[in-house]
Amino acid sequence: MSSNTNITITAAKGRPMLTWVGKRPLRSVTAFPAQHIETFDPEGRQPGDTWTDWPEKYPQGGLLFHGDNKEVLAHLLANGFRGKVKLIYIDPPFDSGADYVRKVQLRGVTGTAKLDGENYTLGEQIQYTDIWANDNYLQFMYERLLLLKELLDVEHGFIAVHCDWRKSHHLRCLMDEVFGAENFRAEILVRAGTKNVQSQFEEVSALTIGNNSVFLYSKSRDEKLRKLSLILDKSEPGKWDTFWRGTDRPTLRYELLGQTPSSGQWRWRKERAEMAVESYNQYKEWFAHTMSLDDYYLNVLDQQSLSLDFVRKDEGGTLQYYVPPRNYKLLSNVWFDISYRGAETDYPTEKHEEPLVRLVEWLTHRGDLVLDSFLGSGTTAAVAQKLGRRWIGCDINKGAIQTTSKRLQTIISEQLEAGRARKSQGMLEMDGAKEPAPAQTAFTVWRVNDYDLQIQHNEAVNLACEHIGVERTRTDSFFDGTQGGRLVKIIPFGHPLSPLDLEELRRELDSRPDEDRNILVVCLGKELSADAWLEDWNRLRKGANTVNKIDVIELRTDPKYGKFLIHQPAEADVDIRREGDSIRVEVRDFISPTIIERLQIDANLLQAKVSDWRSMVDCIMIDTAYNGEVFNVSFSDIPEKKTDLVKGLYELSAPAGDTIVAVKIIDMLGEEVVIVHGI
Repeated sequence: MSSNTNITITAAKGRPMLTWVGKRPLRSVTAFPAQHIETFDPEGRQPGDTWTDWPEKYPQGGLLFHGDNKEVLAHLLANGFRGKVKLIYIDPPFDSGADYVRKVQLRGVTGTAKLDGENYTLGEQIQYTDIWANDNYLQFMYERLLLLKELLDVEHGFIAVHCDWRKSHHLRCLMDEVFGAENFRAEILVRAGTKNVQSQFEEVSALTIGNNSVFLYSKSRDEKLRKLSLILDKSEPGKWDTFWRGTDRPTLRYELLGQTPSSGQWRWRKERAEMAVESYNQYKEWFAHTMSLDDYYLNVLDQQSLSLDFVRKDEGGTLQYYVPPRNYKLLSNVWFDISYRGAETDYPTEKHEEPLVRLVEWLTHRGDLVLDSFLGSGTTAAVAQKLGRRWIGCDINKGAIQTTSKRLQTIISEQLEAGRARKSQGMLEMDGAKEPAPAQTAFTVWRVNDYDLQIQHNEAVNLACEHIGVERTRTDSFFDGTQGGRLVKIIPFGHPLSPLDLEELRRELDSRPDEDRNILVVCLGKELSADAWLEDWNRLRKGANTVNKIDVIELRTDPKYGKFLIHQPAEADVDIRREGDSIRVEVRDFISPTIIERLQIDANLLQAKVSDWRSMVDCIMIDTAYNGEVFNVSFSDIPEKKTDLVKGLYELSAPAGDTIVAVKIIDMLGEEVVIVHGI
């Protein structure tokens, strides 16, 4: 299936409907291909057929995507995941001024600049500084909710959206519009977040904020939710059920009808129970003709709300006076009994696992698929992995992908070690296990529309062909395939299309005098002189019976196939030298093509706003005795504030003798450049 095929999106039909400046429906979306960049598979498992509902394109295991979630969701729809997701949990930006994964603040850059497209402001795509405009935020969330709806299981799917007081009213209306108000299932209240959130709320209210909301919707109005209960441990103070049926109250143990319960209790105080007995005595003779004593207690007093608790006889003939205290209680929509802030990672917006555990256990079963498209620190994927569910996660921030990958590697390794320990002790797979067996013990990492330029040419060709819809030709030594009757030639992405490439194409056609098909050239960048060459070539090749006309798709700017991004690694110019007993390190220049590409600013504005390379750098670390394998940090320059810049010039003590110095530069997207030099 060609990834460039437009994926149709169902229109929102719910009510009410919000209106904002620039509101536009998402009729269809273009899907880009995904590039496989990493695999974690400690067992080296072989592909199997145990997941019959899993697309063949992907290995059976967790899927972690790096890219804009709009493009990732479109890719999932185009590649077999429509209607496959049982639970979607998202914790999107709250429009708070304090988050998140969607926004970027370059170091030292002040002010904002309007951009085209979705009208984001300068600083889009790097984490934590939220610079939304209200209308942009609504359109952003509207489009993603429409895509998420398409991925949900039609009959049994649920979506849970975590938000706070800033946008809860807007998001509730958006959810009603996209999913239908009739599919609203609950507003779950969880504990509120960080101190800065509290202080911001206090600016507009005399009250402190105590909760966030999780809006729960189903895909179908027919889906039934089971009661949510909490198993109680009587030994833990404060957790034993306080309801009448669950209390352990000795004061409700007294003699009645000649019997005293040895454990548990009567349902009522003694005075009320005696009234029930008196009521029975008044009508004893009449009831004796129609029913037994047990039937009287069961059928009559219950209906009159005068029931005693014994309703039957056990096998020994003894009356049962009470229902034993239950070890659970039914939960409400207020979940203040569990934590809010996470402690697994250093990620700034991490949430605690407990609310996710409760949601996943309540709404899914083992093996079900869970999706989080605002993955952050990876809490959703971590919980799904621990509870035996399959998972897909994505995030636009590379730091989030790195954090999540490390977290999941640790969890899976611990699960495998626990499994080996159980087997070594002769235990069954689940004997003694506190957590379910994992649904997968491997995961893969993918990029969507941000492709590594250092990949082999063949892989680059495959990605471009998938994007454009080219049928590969394996037997042709020059052309890469065909599309719509045209021969396709893909120019290596290491350089723009030039007249030299076109002259090579001319010579190939001259060697094939019987070739009458037209030609499609695919390139990344194009020299101006190539346009003049093409104009001259095509001047006489017009009309329906054209032979060998050459058309060009430039992957960044083409009206139909453009915005296909090739990842250009960051580069640095670093001078490393020994000066006596010291090492002098000077970072002269640094460029992150990915940041510049995603900012989408014209050259003049870029020069005005990103005039200092240091604004793109998050931190610099130096190892003065690098062994070629492990980077040991001898010195680190991590500015305290986002408005501060790295220094870029460092003088460090030199170890005795020859040494290798490694300088690691990490940009604001989490991408690393390591410069190594022996001195």
